[in-house]
Amino acid sequence: MRKTIPLLLAASLALGACATVRDSRINPFNWFGQSRSEQLEQPQSTNPLIPKRGGFFASRRAEQEIYVGRPFEQVTDLTIERVPGGAIIRATGLAARQGIYAVQLTPANEQEEAVDGVLTYRLEGIRPTRPTPVGTKPTREVIAGRRVTDQQLQGVRQIRVEGQLNAQVARR
Repeated sequence: MRKTIPLLLAASLALGACATVRDSRINPFNWFGQSRSEQLEQPQSTNPLIPKRGGFFASRRAEQEIYVGRPFEQVTDLTIERVPGGAIIRATGLAARQGIYAVQLTPANEQEEAVDGVLTYRLEGIRPTRPTPVGTKPTREVIAGRRVTDQQLQGVRQIRVEGQLNAQVARR
């Protein structure tokens, strides 16, 4: 009993002193101070690793790449998948021959806006320059997708994907 009372008294004094140690420089958690919010600088619009002056291939790099794809013969399936912030349009096409590459959904107008509530795309691909075999149906099938935002979908009642021979339409 004689030892417990002084021990309890010492423990209570030590615990009472913790408040002063918490705010002092002795505490390693205080060495970097309190966090605060700061305004960020605007990021540069260009990549600092790419040189600004031209080089040997500068004229070729400056040219805008033009997509030379042609519409697919047939669009076999159209699926619209809702994702946060918009939707993904997924179209399946069937080509007449094998070997078509760089397949994409190209918007019918440059602004990619709906006309009379219809958002229209063309399923296009680049055909190879050399002759290719016809092949079986699964080897000629391709899938292309495109993400559209909720702002682009405002006022849209139909999404239409066109090929050469047919078009697939999905309605809301």
